Amino acid sequence: MTPRNQDGSLNILLGGAAGQGIQTIEQGLTRLLKQAGYHVFACKEYMSRIRGGSNSTRIRLASIPVAAPLERIDLFIPLDREAFVRLSPQLSEQTLVLGDRNQLPEHPGLVHLPLDGIAEEAGNTRYAGSVAIGAVLGLLGTCLEQLDDYLRQQFADRKPAVIAGNRVAASAGYRFGRQLQERELLPAAPQRLASVAGDLLLSGTEAIALGALAEGCNFIASYPMSPGTGVLTFLAQQAEEFALVVDQAEDEIAAVNMALGAWYAGARALVSTSGGGFALMSEGLSLAGVTESPLVIHLAQRPGPATGLPTRTAQEDLELALYSGHGEFPRLVLAPGSLQEAFSLTRRAFDRADACQVPAILLTDQYLVDSLGNLPALDMHDLQPRHHIVETDKDYLRYRITENGLSPRGLPGHGTGLVCLDSHEHDEQGHISEDLALRVVMSDKRQRKGELLLHQAVVPQWLGSGECRVLAICWGSTLHALREALQQLRDLPVAGLHFSQVFPLPPETEQLLQRAPCRVVIEGNRTGQFARLLEQSCGLPIHQQILKYDGLPFSVEELARRLREVIEAASNPTGE
Repeated sequence: MTPRNQDGSLNILLGGAAGQGIQTIEQGLTRLLKQAGYHVFACKEYMSRIRGGSNSTRIRLASIPVAAPLERIDLFIPLDREAFVRLSPQLSEQTLVLGDRNQLPEHPGLVHLPLDGIAEEAGNTRYAGSVAIGAVLGLLGTCLEQLDDYLRQQFADRKPAVIAGNRVAASAGYRFGRQLQERELLPAAPQRLASVAGDLLLSGTEAIALGALAEGCNFIASYPMSPGTGVLTFLAQQAEEFALVVDQAEDEIAAVNMALGAWYAGARALVSTSGGGFALMSEGLSLAGVTESPLVIHLAQRPGPATGLPTRTAQEDLELALYSGHGEFPRLVLAPGSLQEAFSLTRRAFDRADACQVPAILLTDQYLVDSLGNLPALDMHDLQPRHHIVETDKDYLRYRITENGLSPRGLPGHGTGLVCLDSHEHDEQGHISEDLALRVVMSDKRQRKGELLLHQAVVPQWLGSGECRVLAICWGSTLHALREALQQLRDLPVAGLHFSQVFPLPPETEQLLQRAPCRVVIEGNRTGQFARLLEQSCGLPIHQQILKYDGLPFSVEELARRLREVIEAASNPTGE
């Protein structure tokens, strides 16, 4: 019997062409495995085409919460030869491969499972996905009744023959898996916990959208652009229940200006996009700066330049978020590292944008928004959004000069005052002005609002030991990979620091960075954008960088290896 893996998890890889049902299998397995009592995590990589190509999904199940991918593959199910050829370098001799021996190359762990043949016997080769789901559940010895109930729900809107065919196919796959279970070809499955069955199962996209709804979002205008489109799609599905206005704009320029108009009218508006779309929004972002309008933009990163790799992941747009928009004006940039943070920081983006009258940018990436995981509950405290508006009177001044730079924000028709906005420089009433002395006053006023963003700033999260020689610094979606890598390196003098507010940097930043003599920044880009921001803001050197920019996220093992090299170099600077 193969010994239990040290990390206590089981790792499944599914591969196939777009249109073969990889996503359907992922959805079915993650839901059923969670119901069976496993903690689950899934992430995907896919090509930018509707059919064909070669896509894959990784599913990790464990007896403790997990939220990062591993390199090790325990079970591989290729749906076609191309998937096997492309992904076989990731396999080991111990990997169990379930597939059609007549279609796949030889592998030491290959066990014949004719997915298409079994599906055809059940009535249609399109039932192959149900065969695969059944085989995995049979291997793990989970309850067949749960699978049957799932299939009835999943295909409830289909013809009875389709439901029956999928049930027959899944049952055949399940019997096959139970036979393999007796041969003990897999590592021992993680322990199941009854409490996990009631957990939420969410993607990053859903967590962001739910956070927006929880904070009173009632308007979204976007132009579809992967990987930000999912938020638009999910919110559109909830529009009727939450009285949400959804506008698929003709382009990103229209989308951002619609959002600004919605905020002006009193709505809480969201825009969801990716790097190329955000670039088109830069003039609207600047308009938000001069009009001192709240604005929330979800920027889901993908590799560039230009179209780049539109369905892969990267952390390449940090400086785009920091510096887009001509002129000078404050902004907030938040970068969630987990499903819980995706929910809570989306709420914070709306609240801070409204309270401080600034643009708030939620910076995610394809890896985060497309990942799936379970968690007991979302933090649902204080579900009454605070609206920072006033009722105007006849003497109302939209841009009244104040000590902290924050002027009272009124809405048209809410009171007797005139709410005047203009893209030009303006006086306190909002009327165009070319008074150069007033220009200085207004510019200083806007910048003072930046200080408000430091109040209640998101404190960086310290990971691991308090005493360390090497401090590994990350931001955004690299959180969980670093957390697990540090567990593997717990006997070494290393700790971690995760930033989910990347601008303005929290006041504690410099003090935290000084807790270690060697600082290394981990991020998913080529030029070390966050490392550069830290050096510029704190005046402290970043000694090493661990960068990844191939379109894939960090795995735990890869990050642990690369971090170990940095630690060894820092412990032996002379190379002796």
